[in-house]
Amino acid sequence: MESSSPTVPFPLLQTPIESKYRVCTIPYRFPSDNPRKATPVEIQWIDLFLNSVPSFRQRAENDPTIIDAPIKAEKFAQRYTAMLEDMKKNPESNGGPPDCVLLCRLREQVLRELGFRDIFKKVKDEENAKAISLFEGVVRLNDAIEDDSKRVENLIRGILAGNIFDLGSAQLAEVFAKDGMSFLASCQNLVSRPWVIDDLDDFKMKWTTKTWKKAVIFVDNSGADIILGVLPFARELLRRGTTVVLAANDLPSINDVTYPELVEIISKLKDENGQLMGVDASGLLIANSGNDLPVIDLSNVSPDLAYLASDADLVILEGMGRAIETNLYAQLKCDSIKIGMVKHPEVAQFLGGRLYDCVFKYHEVLNY
Repeated sequence: MESSSPTVPFPLLQTPIESKYRVCTIPYRFPSDNPRKATPVEIQWIDLFLNSVPSFRQRAENDPTIIDAPIKAEKFAQRYTAMLEDMKKNPESNGGPPDCVLLCRLREQVLRELGFRDIFKKVKDEENAKAISLFEGVVRLNDAIEDDSKRVENLIRGILAGNIFDLGSAQLAEVFAKDGMSFLASCQNLVSRPWVIDDLDDFKMKWTTKTWKKAVIFVDNSGADIILGVLPFARELLRRGTTVVLAANDLPSINDVTYPELVEIISKLKDENGQLMGVDASGLLIANSGNDLPVIDLSNVSPDLAYLASDADLVILEGMGRAIETNLYAQLKCDSIKIGMVKHPEVAQFLGGRLYDCVFKYHEVLNY
C-alpha cells in the first residue's frame, strides 16, 4: 500500500517549482544520452540497489507478522532483482529511466505487494528502546558545555553520529549486524573537518546572533539518529524560543522513523509536565510528511505539513536520502540546513569526498 493521501508542494520551495526544483542530486543521465541504453551512472546505481537485496531479503524472511515469510522474501528478491536487471537492458522499463526515487519506490512496491509492511520493525523497536535509555545522558553532556558555539557544534556532531544508524546502506547493515553501534564512539570518530561540504563555522557564527521563530526538521532513521541526534538539537531550538515541527514518514521504509513511532517516542521522553529534560516542549509539533520512501520529493508533501510549515523560517533536511541524494541543491525561500553522512561510495565519488564524510550545507536567505 503506497501513501495514498493527497499531496501538495512544500510551500517553502522557490517557485516556479517546475524550473527551480530538481529532486535528485546526482544526474544518472543527460538529454544527449541514448534513451534505450543504460548510462554508466545508471548501471552503477542499479548495482548499488542490487547489492542491498540480500540484506532486505534476510530482514523480510525473519518478519514474524508474515505467513511463509521465507518463501515470500525469496519472491521479493527474485522480482526486484529481475526489475533491476531489466532496467540495465532497457532503462525505460518499469517506469524508467531510473533515478534514486524510482529505485526506492520499486523496492517498496514489491515488498508491499507481497504483504511486507515493516520488515525493520523489530530492529527499530530495539534501537529506539536503547536510545531512549541513553537520551538523558547525552542531553546532560550537551548541557554541560557552557559556550553556545561549542555546544551547537557538539549537537551538530551528534546529528551526524546518529545518522550512522542506517540499514539501507549495505556496508552499514553488515557492520550493524556484527556489533551494533556506539553513539558516543561515533561522535568521537567522525571524519576530520573540513567535511566535503562544510558550512559549520558560518552557521555557528549565525547561531550566536540570530534566532528563528519556527523550524521544520525532516527526520530520518529510528534509534540513535532521531533520539540522540535530532531531538537534543530540537530541544536546544525550543530552549531558544523556536517552535519546532518534526516531519516524519507516513509509512515504514527501511529503518526510518514513522509518524506514529515518533509520537510514541516523544510521549516516552516527556515528563509529566510536558518537558524534555527541563525544557518546555509545548512548541514541539510532530507532522506526517506524507512520504513513504527513504528519499523525499518536496513537490509532494502532506497538506498538514504544508500548513504547519508555511510560516517557518528555517528548514532542516537530515540524512543521506533526504538531504544529499535528494534535495542537496533544493532552493528554499528561507534559511536551510542540509545535513547527513555520506554512506554510499557512489555519493562520495560524486561529491569528491570520502566514504563516511559529512555534509553540513547552510544557506541563509536575507530579508525572508
